[in-house]
Amino acid sequence: MVDVWVFNGNSSRFPSAIFVSKDKAMQWASEKGLAGTLTKYPVDIPLYDYAIENGWFKPKSEKHCSSEFIGNFSSASQDHIHIGSEDPSC
Repeated sequence: MVDVWVFNGNSSRFPSAIFVSKDKAMQWASEKGLAGTLTKYPVDIPLYDYAIENGWFKPKSEKHCSSEFIGNFSSASQDHIHIGSEDPSC
């Protein structure tokens, strides 16, 4: 399975970078003095399905099967790193 590392800044609703290499992602975030979360995502499988397959999540109500819930799904069980800010100011 192919995985990518997705960076979301602390105040962002959308990713600002995606990397195949965790090391490159960490280096980039460090060089830019970023604060946010770097999260590992599987490619070509929805996270909702991946979480169920890995036993991280089990739908317990109809709400858990709704398109709104699935479309907004995230999991704290994903491999992730919280990154602090050093702000080198370009």
